[in-house]
Amino acid sequence: MLFSDIIDQETVKKQLIYSVKSGRIPHAQLFVAPKGTGALPLAIAYAQYILCNNQDGENQNGDQACNIKVNNLSHADLHFAFPVASTDKVKKHPVSDLFLDEWRKFVKENPYGDLLNWYAQLGIENKQGQIGVDEAEAIVKKLTLKSYEGGYKVMIIWMAEKLNNTASNKLLKLIEEPPNKTILLLITENQEQIINTILSRCQIITLKPLSENHIKNALMAKQQITENEAVKIAHQADGNWNKAIHILNNSNKDEQFEQWFILWIRTAFKAKGNASVIQDLITWSETIASNNREIQKSFLNYCLQFFRQALLKNYTADSLIYIKPYTPSFDLAKFAPFIHSGNILDITNEMNDAIYHIERNGNAKIILLDLSIKLTRLLHQKEAV
Repeated sequence: MLFSDIIDQETVKKQLIYSVKSGRIPHAQLFVAPKGTGALPLAIAYAQYILCNNQDGENQNGDQACNIKVNNLSHADLHFAFPVASTDKVKKHPVSDLFLDEWRKFVKENPYGDLLNWYAQLGIENKQGQIGVDEAEAIVKKLTLKSYEGGYKVMIIWMAEKLNNTASNKLLKLIEEPPNKTILLLITENQEQIINTILSRCQIITLKPLSENHIKNALMAKQQITENEAVKIAHQADGNWNKAIHILNNSNKDEQFEQWFILWIRTAFKAKGNASVIQDLITWSETIASNNREIQKSFLNYCLQFFRQALLKNYTADSLIYIKPYTPSFDLAKFAPFIHSGNILDITNEMNDAIYHIERNGNAKIILLDLSIKLTRLLHQKEAV
């Protein structure tokens, strides 16, 4: 993994390179990164830079055999720990080493992927993975051994917020006083879920969301799409490369999403004061819930973007509008006045809450129906004068 493969994060790259060149590599570092900003590939590139004695601010001119091993995630002194759960393949005491084939495939295909992508890779979408005490014991054992190639040992702990309390406490001494030439790189999307005793022992490195311009340029370079399409996707991606790729791969669903959205809005409008329409909302909720979680989430994110576009239309920010409805009978200009400063925050919060609960295996029918009933009220809410 090359530093040049990582989208943006130039400040952090320079900081990491300087730590190696100056001989001041912190033994425990915590990468705090919003979703889709590249903490995992950046940590791997950093590990490769250290292990392979690379130079010139990039992963080159070093040990080429070492570079190949790291690229294949098979270097003997590069270790990984990540959330796992029991599967048909591993029924008891799951630890990361038992899932290395799946892990290598995941990192190769989707290095910016999130937990849901990883759980889908393992086939445990309806379970909650964790980094437990068995994993912590394996980490301690690996890092107390001498390095195989006589240099550094690097342990990357991905989604460190999934360390349970027992595992966290077991790692404290190792994090505070690691063996010589041992580096721990922890990665988290939620710093608040890391126990304070670990936080206090790590140097914090914060990644920023990717800019629309960086996502646009990366889409054009890596995915060979047109600038107009890249601009549209970058605007929806919210600084998240993984989300940008998901939108790109599901762009053919936009017309179906629009049909669902328009039916939902029209039904919600009619439902106020008309109890009989509630059955239509129940039917709509069941239709959306019959799809898998990824489609449900993609649809709700699509709805969020549609509401935001309606808000921009309402306040005549036409230059920022990119949605052009496929449905001839739906006029964005007529819908826009119903989305305003008096309800957009509530709508956004309710949508995000629904996405949150769907991600965590909530009952989609109940979540979507509850959201629909709330929407019937919010759409009729007046803007404060």
